[in-house]
Amino acid sequence: MITNTEIEKRGNQQPDHIVDFKQENDKLHFTTQNGVILELTILRDSAIRFRYATEHVFEPDFSYALNDDVNSGYNELSVEEETAAYIVSTSKINIHIKKSNLKVKITDKEGTVISEDELGFHWEENYDYGGNIVKMSKVCHSGESYYGMGDKASHTNLKGKRVNNWVTDSYAYGKDQEPLYKAIPFYVGLNQNMAYGVFFDNSFSTYFDFANEKRNVTSFWADGGEMNYYFFYGPKMGQVVEAYTDLTGVPELPPLWALGFHQSKWSYYPEKKVKDLAATFRKLEIPCDAIYLDIDYMDGFRCFTWDKQRFPDPKKMIQELEADGFKTVTMIDPGIKIDRDYWVYQEAMENEYFCRRADGPHFKGKVWPGECKFPDFTNPEVREWWAGLYKEMIADMGVHGVWNDMNEPAVMEVPTKTANLDVRHDYDGHRCSHRKAHNVYGMQMVRATYNGIKKYTFPKRPFVLTRAAYSGTQRYCATWTGDNVATWEHLWIANVQMQRMALSGYSFVGSDIGGFAEQPNGELFARWMQLAIFHPFCRVHSSGDHGDQEPWSFGQEITGIVRKFIELRYKLLPYIYTTFYKYIKDGLPMIQSLVFYDQEDTQTHFRTDEFLFGEQMLVCPVQEPNAQGRRMYFPKGNWYNYWTDEVISGGVEKWVSAPLHVIPFYIKEGAMIPKYPVQQYVGEKEIKELEIDIYFKEGMENSEVYEDQQDGYDYKKGRFSLRRFRLRGKENELIIQQFKDGNYITTYDIFKLSFHGLPFTIGIVEVDNEEVSPEDIKLNGNNSIEISKDFTELHIIGK
Repeated sequence: MITNTEIEKRGNQQPDHIVDFKQENDKLHFTTQNGVILELTILRDSAIRFRYATEHVFEPDFSYALNDDVNSGYNELSVEEETAAYIVSTSKINIHIKKSNLKVKITDKEGTVISEDELGFHWEENYDYGGNIVKMSKVCHSGESYYGMGDKASHTNLKGKRVNNWVTDSYAYGKDQEPLYKAIPFYVGLNQNMAYGVFFDNSFSTYFDFANEKRNVTSFWADGGEMNYYFFYGPKMGQVVEAYTDLTGVPELPPLWALGFHQSKWSYYPEKKVKDLAATFRKLEIPCDAIYLDIDYMDGFRCFTWDKQRFPDPKKMIQELEADGFKTVTMIDPGIKIDRDYWVYQEAMENEYFCRRADGPHFKGKVWPGECKFPDFTNPEVREWWAGLYKEMIADMGVHGVWNDMNEPAVMEVPTKTANLDVRHDYDGHRCSHRKAHNVYGMQMVRATYNGIKKYTFPKRPFVLTRAAYSGTQRYCATWTGDNVATWEHLWIANVQMQRMALSGYSFVGSDIGGFAEQPNGELFARWMQLAIFHPFCRVHSSGDHGDQEPWSFGQEITGIVRKFIELRYKLLPYIYTTFYKYIKDGLPMIQSLVFYDQEDTQTHFRTDEFLFGEQMLVCPVQEPNAQGRRMYFPKGNWYNYWTDEVISGGVEKWVSAPLHVIPFYIKEGAMIPKYPVQQYVGEKEIKELEIDIYFKEGMENSEVYEDQQDGYDYKKGRFSLRRFRLRGKENELIIQQFKDGNYITTYDIFKLSFHGLPFTIGIVEVDNEEVSPEDIKLNGNNSIEISKDFTELHIIGK
């Protein structure tokens, strides 16, 4: 990896003094004597794009990362020229651009420095490949912290770390290993309690040094392309992440079954084994919504084919699984076997869809089928063709979802584990080498897959899963963190990776529960399952060569514990679905590190274990063997123990009890948590009543419940139900107001309200200003009542 010092020794170049300034609406151009142009684009009052050109020339402006529908517009923009600098002002920040060297300093309106250039923009000509190595260095202030960067297997706080973004097949990776499967060049900085974000939108191999080489310098650079980054000012972390997520996009709502429990393995075959697996889930009454078929369902690992010996009638099998509540998800890889009798290969050859090397021959690489060629997914014509290949699998066979693996792309038996750097790509008309296209290759594959699945599953919603990703891939699919290991260390890694991914705009994420490589014991498997039910994507997956890893594989005690937590997952589905809705609507991460929840509390800045699931659940996994409890930090607020209703006030670290059948799990005071009855799969039961757990608070708290038909697109036409609740608790009374939106009519008419922590005995109950009798609401002591879902105000008064 190239270091700052090495670049400087090899003769970096820097901008000199500004000789020209021009403004065109929201774009400002500052040109230096030696041909550097800084293009400043004001997206919002707190979101600014910085783009640098050398030799007076910008590259074509194109990015795969950006959402088509980005919110833009600002309230104020002015430029003031002073003796030493230009000052660009919006309603939120001031940007100081030094005339002598183009260095940038950003302050809030009170003049407090948020971010400032150290050496600033500099570059070095890349004599090996052409173009420039482009670099930006900024001052690292005392006490500054850094978060984000996707699936890095390191501490949530990146201070003192160096990372590399080059999507890589990293089988059995370890703690702090670089690089991994995803390239998400976005971080959140926290400086003097002010949060800001930087998104370096460059698809070449990029590097970030967070005060590792020099303790007072944070820098980022790329092996090619432009210095092109976006700056977001908070001052709250939530505002920064929302702005980045708005820029790079969010997915559609998934079908609700995609949020259930999924079972996978390399591999379940033949057909009888798949059916036996399904039957065992139902026999043992362990909820499950999806079964995955890895590469062994294919004919010789040829994508879009079936092995007729192992699966003689796949359509019938899929129908039978569906009748028992199981969705079928199949694996598709990018490598296409070189076989003149193979129809997918024939079509790609006839239409020139495969990637070529610099001098013309097709790029070849060994993957599971043997020698393969690889479609150029950066070509829109190839993406359209690839999407069409799913017609038989989805529309005819009835497969419900698709899993794109090995799409870094992974190539076997070569030191780089991937394609040669001289491989050529279309890049949507901006032709380039693999150096530029590598990090987006998997993203564009899964984009094509998503378009095909969406077309052929309509009017249902698509479900797609990817291993490789670049910023913006979250628009198309869920993801998981790749080939992890069945160790306690990897349980810790999974926890921090989920937090980091969610903070990086990618919430629909999970890990291989129990570990992909090696074999967990029952205790590790149970503890991992306890954590994973609080991850948006919840799937067991294992390499299969070390034994079974189904919920019942570790003896009766572990089976009971695992069943209990999968059942909890299904109870919490309306809460999880509502949390997903908020992620799509507001860009709110589904998983929140404690620092995201309360950045003002410096105790949260280095916490890795505790996290919030949604806005009202606090979770802390047990990550050591033989533990009967652990120390846990409670952030601000009061928190109810889910298991005992004990209330703990925040701002303290405490020892909490956690025997093997318990995970430390707390509910925010004032929360109203919706629950469904336990189902063996989504849609098994018609929901007759919605249970809502109410956790008393003296004061006010807001909660929401979002519901729709759980699949399909009617929700986009108003067929949804959004209920907002405002809880106000007093010493001797509780008032709950409900505000309703949407025209979807739920299958239930009744709320069962279950109370936790009421400080008084229920005496009088009024619904919409009318007193109701205990019999009419099925008053159960101080524990619960049942009322119509359509109430506007509920007033409970103590005796």
